[in-house]
Amino acid sequence: MPSTPRLSLDAVSRTFGTLEVLDRVSFDVAPGEFVSLVGPSGAGKSTLFNIIAGLDSPSSGRVLFDGSDARGRRDQTAYMPQKDLLFPWRTIEENAALGLEVQGMRRADARARVREWFPRFGLEGFEKALPFELSGGMRQRAALLRTVVQERSTLLLDEPFGALDSLTRQEMQQWLQEMWAGNEWTALLITHDVREAVMLSDRVVVLGPRPASVREIVEVDLPRPRGVDQLASPAFGELERRILELLHVQG
Repeated sequence: MPSTPRLSLDAVSRTFGTLEVLDRVSFDVAPGEFVSLVGPSGAGKSTLFNIIAGLDSPSSGRVLFDGSDARGRRDQTAYMPQKDLLFPWRTIEENAALGLEVQGMRRADARARVREWFPRFGLEGFEKALPFELSGGMRQRAALLRTVVQERSTLLLDEPFGALDSLTRQEMQQWLQEMWAGNEWTALLITHDVREAVMLSDRVVVLGPRPASVREIVEVDLPRPRGVDQLASPAFGELERRILELLHVQG
């Protein structure tokens, strides 16, 4: 791995009044790495994402991007939430360009930029479609397009496939793997699906219950690309088992 991480969390803690949510969370993400966060519901994963995205500040500790303190900065990450949040009255092209327009780019330039990405996202021909005309998987692709076109250093993906059916979810996992490998993105994923974490990740950060701290970081040393045939392999199953054991440890 490069000597300077793309993202580094250094003993990040967060309290809200008397409620302790995060307790000295520390881990690094290298440039071009795919890392997943798993942990119990309510452990503080979304709070951690808000801090990384510059939407909140830690009570103590530091967030570093490329070695520089990034407290309060919002220009390092592109954030994709679980719901696609596409505006129903805007076309897919207009939705995808929204983040660029908010940043101050001229409307025509923003839409010209996103149109270049449509073929790579399997959305060519749907530029003028409205969200209700797309399947769930295509809507998530449009939401991810809106995220990556901002060309930020790090993608924050907060359960982006959680609302999809099982088959569509598998298809989107395969597609995301291919897009990540082809574009050298640095990605951090929140998921409650341990199988999804193993399928997509280079490493899996396992958090304990609130106040969350890092219980263990599990290396996923399976060869890429990873297909559904690997789901039944002993190595894949052993990684799933190890992560599930960590999640169910008490205390």
